[in-house]
Order: sequence, then structure tokens, then C-alpha cells
Amino acid sequence: MTTPWVEKYRPKSVDDISHQGEVIESLRCAIEQKNLPHLIFYGPPGTGKTSTILAAARQLFGTEYRSRVMELNASDERGIAVVREKIKSFAQVAVSASSGPHAPPPYKLIVLDEADSMTTDAQSALRRTMETYSKVTRFCIICNYISRIIPPISSRCAKFRFKSIPHEAMVQRLQHIAQQEGVSSSTEVLRELTHQSEGDMRRAIQMLQSLHRLYGDELTPSTVLDISGAVPKARVINILEVCRKGDFNRMQSIVDELLADGYPVAQLLVQLLDALTSPEMGFTSSQMAAVSCHLALVDKQLIDGADDYLQLMNLTASCMRELRAH
Repeated sequence: MTTPWVEKYRPKSVDDISHQGEVIESLRCAIEQKNLPHLIFYGPPGTGKTSTILAAARQLFGTEYRSRVMELNASDERGIAVVREKIKSFAQVAVSASSGPHAPPPYKLIVLDEADSMTTDAQSALRRTMETYSKVTRFCIICNYISRIIPPISSRCAKFRFKSIPHEAMVQRLQHIAQQEGVSSSTEVLRELTHQSEGDMRRAIQMLQSLHRLYGDELTPSTVLDISGAVPKARVINILEVCRKGDFNRMQSIVDELLADGYPVAQLLVQLLDALTSPEMGFTSSQMAAVSCHLALVDKQLIDGADDYLQLMNLTASCMRELRAH
């Protein structure tokens, strides 16, 4: 009952990874030949990057997995001092080479998760460590944006891009987990989960477990919206309709209600963009372009720490002006 479903249903082998065909085929060959190169896994969050390398490491090292693999994630300090001390001290130790068809390969593996958050100096020190100890240690660098990895590192690694998991495949996986856990949920609920998680399988599974804990088997699409913090679609559309009519007093009361209900403004901006670009709303290309620029500006101001109420009022007033001008 206490085990997170994300860990409970994490793939145990590379064959269990879905919808990353090219990556899995390459890793399967590397495991069979016991010759793993330095790797870079990049792509959106929740697409199986960490699960893939950990499953490959378990197949590669077997019972020696714990002593041969070191994993550092975003919660660890990974400045230049850690690279020079902790990583280097683990990388420079050689391991004994054993013979036999099931013997592990004569090297270790260091997995650096969220590596795009490392400083340039730390990455430069890491490059030297990779170069010096490549015979006894291999590296797998996991990141969301490969452009934030310095070229000297990316040129020394085999690069694999992880694609977003299709929504239908996510729904099937969530159905499997729900059946295993005895949760009765409709397809509509699971589709809403995949939509709100934005293709992040990890987040979708976490939300499903939270829903089950809070609501039991009484799961509806509205409960998914409650737990995800998303604004109901009708309220998002109502904002654009009021902007189209130019009713400022009505808009001010809507903004007050949204903030009083605790909806995050950053989430509202994402949903406003989706509604703005949907064909059902009937906005022209010039209207969509003008309002999108204001959405981007307000999003930047919020990241910089601006006040939610002032930014949301500024956005809605600007939307009124743009929608009535075009």
C-alpha cells in the first residue's frame, strides 16, 4: 500500500520499455555484446529515460548492479567539487574482469540525471573524467535539453532522443495499472489523466494513485481536474468570450473568483493558449498571434516574480483590446 506505483510498475528490463524502438534495439545489441558506449538520453520528462538506463544496467550487471552503478539525480549537489571528488573517485576504481557467458562487463556505470542543470565548469571537469577513465567507467547523461550539454561531452556520447508517448499507449498502460490495483476507472477518466499530464507518464501514474487514495473508486473527469489544479474548460472559454465582448467589470469579477478558488495563473495561461488556438473558438490568425504574444509576456513576468492579480488583469485587458481591434 505504501509503495509508489511509479516505482512498483517501473520497467524491469529494456524489453518492457514501450514506444522507444530505436533506443531499445541499440541498447539490446550493446547488452548482448557487453559493450556500452557513453550515452546521452534526452527528451521530454516522463518518457522513460531513467527507467531505460536502470533496466539496461540491471540486465548488464546482474547481481553486481548495486556495486557497479552510481546514480546522481537533480536533488544531489553536482558542482565542480562533486565531479572532482565523488564522481572521479568512483570512476577511477577498476573492477575485476571475470569470464563466462553471464559475467558482467569489466566496467562501471555512472548515471547523471537532469544533467542539463550542471554548470559549464562542472561539465568541463566531467569531460576530463570521462576521457581519462573511459576504459573502466561508462557514463549515461540524462537531460531534457541536449542544447544545454557542452559540445565536448555530446561529441563523446551516443545520443538517443526519447519521443513523447502516444496518448493511446498511455491510456493502455494506465488501464493495466488500474486493473492490477483493483481500481475501476472509465476510459474518459484515463484520457483526462493523459491530457492533464501532458504526455508525462510518471505524472499520470502519480495522479492516478492520488485519485485512488482521495476518491476511492468514484473517479470522474472532474476529480482529475481537481487534483491536477487545471481550470475547468467552461471557465477558460468564458474568459475568452467575455474578452471578446469587452465587458471589463465582468472580467474583473471572473479574475477575482479564479484567484479566490486558488487556481494557478501559470496553468491558466497554458489552457488559455489551447482554447485560443482551437478551431471551435473561431479566432482569426491575427487575433491568435496578438493574444499569444501577451500570454508569453505575462508568463515571463510571472516567472520573474510579478503579482498574479496584476498580471492576470493586464492580460485580460490586453486580450479585450486585441480581440476588439482585429
